[in-house]
Amino acid sequence: MSKSLIAYFSRAGQNYVSGDIVELPRGNGALLADFAAAATGDDLFEIRREAPYASDYRECVAESRDELAANARPKLAADCDPAPYDDIVLIYPNWCGTMPMPVYTWLEAHNFAGKTIHPLCTHEGSGLVSTGRDIATACPGATVAPGLSVKGSEAARSESVVRNWLR
Repeated sequence: MSKSLIAYFSRAGQNYVSGDIVELPRGNGALLADFAAAATGDDLFEIRREAPYASDYRECVAESRDELAANARPKLAADCDPAPYDDIVLIYPNWCGTMPMPVYTWLEAHNFAGKTIHPLCTHEGSGLVSTGRDIATACPGATVAPGLSVKGSEAARSESVVRNWLR
């Protein structure tokens, strides 16, 4: 892979892990982004919603489901132009069978034609589901490479998995 941008969405706070609600001081996406950056030396960009999601798991789920139902595009706290990069490693959690809506906000704000997007999603049992198709729809003209899914409860132990996938 050539010089890439590692764009990631992550959320700290309460999270659903293997049947329990646990407190994550750092989101799984941030951990995986750090692993990817350490392996490649590529640039990092965190996709952050201007108004952060609630740290309470149930409140966050309700917010994210409301956004999904409304097909909302929440404002982002910052932006990063992907134009200088040929490859984008896109890291996100699978929420309700797709990417969180702030990821759509960022993807749809830019032209990814001619770029290759490498999806890496965290989940607690659902895998990539339709997110490859969702990325292709949001990014006309981009190539969506085979993705990787990492169970959220195993994210902290997935450094070698991420490194090998990026080769």
